[in-house]
Amino acid sequence: THASIVFLAGDRAIKLKRAVRYTYLDYSTTELRHRACVAGLVLNRRTAPALYLSVTPICRTPAGSLGFDRPGEPVDWVVVMRRFPQDALFSNLADQGALTTRMAFDLADRIAAFHGIAEAQPDQGGAQGIAAVIQINDENLRRSPPLGIAPADIDQLRDGSRAALAKHAALLDQRRGTGRVRRCHGDLHLRNICLIDGQPTLFDCIEFSDLISCIDVLYDLAFLLMDLRHRGLVRQCGLVFNRYLDLARDDDGVPALPLFMSLRAAVRAHVTATAAASLDTADLRERRLADARSYFDLAVGLLAPRAPHLL
Repeated sequence: THASIVFLAGDRAIKLKRAVRYTYLDYSTTELRHRACVAGLVLNRRTAPALYLSVTPICRTPAGSLGFDRPGEPVDWVVVMRRFPQDALFSNLADQGALTTRMAFDLADRIAAFHGIAEAQPDQGGAQGIAAVIQINDENLRRSPPLGIAPADIDQLRDGSRAALAKHAALLDQRRGTGRVRRCHGDLHLRNICLIDGQPTLFDCIEFSDLISCIDVLYDLAFLLMDLRHRGLVRQCGLVFNRYLDLARDDDGVPALPLFMSLRAAVRAHVTATAAASLDTADLRERRLADARSYFDLAVGLLAPRAPHLL
């Protein structure tokens, strides 16, 4: 990915942080990568304890060779995970048309239960947190020239996001005051959900930024809803949305969901563009950039006014 490399070996998956720095992430030193590995192990064990096994150093021996957990100076750190089959990923299940109603309900149940016990973070989130996300998205979209998106279109997204934020700012601050801002997953799209022992399992949460992980619970859910919408899985999106609200009894934040989902689509636009830039194959790189542009178009479209319907 744009931030990590995952090596698959036998029954293990070994995740190495890239030595990179972005406006929202800093893995530029060994100490920062070690800290992120430890935090990732602790936080991901909240939802996927069977997957996250250990944090292990890569050491240089006195003879000069490298190895895992050997005598010598640590030169980097990795998270060691239990490997699972790729067809267990919800993104692959979605591609195969295999996301059933039961899976959608079970996934909503799992997310609602997780949000119910996640630690409240009253000093994070609210209107100020969303304003920071809008700024991050704007800066990173403008730093992604391969996207081929006109500056005026990026201006439109920024201005539309700010207008929606102004409309809902009081609601967002009220929700923060009533405990709806919690230490959530932060990156809850289908590629970070897998089926383990028949149960939806959330993994690979955000460990490197309180701004991105300590958020409104509906902003956390919005990533999944946006991903389902982007893939054309409108029925599954509705199933997850309604089931979650039935369980969480959290209806008052619904007016902010279009903004939340738009921000999530904008995040995927610039992250996907960044990841595409490191690909060697021109055809694959162009496909990823096309995905990034479609995320951007969705981000703009989600902010467009729509007439309500009574069913």
